[in-house]
Amino acid sequence: MPFEKVDIKAEIEKKRTTDPEFKKAWDDSRMEYRLLGELIKLRKEQGLSQTELAEKIGNKQQVISRIEKHEQSPTLKTLCNWANALDLDIKLERRTN
Repeated sequence: MPFEKVDIKAEIEKKRTTDPEFKKAWDDSRMEYRLLGELIKLRKEQGLSQTELAEKIGNKQQVISRIEKHEQSPTLKTLCNWANALDLDIKLERRTN
């Protein structure tokens, strides 16, 4: 049986428009994904491995790996420690949209 090509973005958008519960869950998750994506990018730009970051914030490399793979949500304390280790400030802004 051949594989069927699926347009994931279209399927997600269809589900978002037909299922209010899915839309809320999907939309709520986007901020976490953007934030983690930015933290991963900045960690790599600074040349830090997951192990080095974990040592700086008092965690294990496995914890960093699970967070970066979106298998585990970080605590606020972990996010703050991560930002401190990368010499970053966390700033909240009102959305413009």
